[in-house]
Amino acid sequence: MSLLLIAALVFKGLAILLLGRVAWLDFSTQRISNRDVLLLLCLGLGTLQFHSLQTGSWLEMGISAIGGVILFAALFPFWLLRKVGAGDVKLMSVMPFLIGGTDLVVFSVLLLAFAIATAAVVKNPFLLPAGMFRHYVQHLDRKGVVPFGVPISAAAICAIALQMYYALRVATSSGILQQLN
Repeated sequence: MSLLLIAALVFKGLAILLLGRVAWLDFSTQRISNRDVLLLLCLGLGTLQFHSLQTGSWLEMGISAIGGVILFAALFPFWLLRKVGAGDVKLMSVMPFLIGGTDLVVFSVLLLAFAIATAAVVKNPFLLPAGMFRHYVQHLDRKGVVPFGVPISAAAICAIALQMYYALRVATSSGILQQLN
């Protein structure tokens, strides 16, 4: 059972690194590649599989699948209206698999906070210290583009980090890590 925990933590760590890449590329190019979204989906499915094997329940995977379908169906019309990008829709649809169905509330609260911060920075670039960064954000404001992959990735990174912290805390308090030594 401890190997499943270690594998899940490795997958979550890889997901954090990939989310950082997605955030940077979306910020700099306003593109989220399908390859990155598929890799995140695979990491999320793998982590959910490990969780299902540990708990003996497939409920988490079912909740995540339903959440992914609902998010895709809810955001697809906004893509048709050109309010959000296709990469943002796909990335949001993968989040329930990556975060898990039970932690979507934490992810949603973090996403709201990061989205408000992103909108505030884009609308008020004078709050930023660096001139070049301010110039870039003003350019984004003139184009009417907001890299929504950045707050999605930031919220997911924070939610996954909290999950990892909680898993490690439970593992150390229950003696699982002591069994490895």
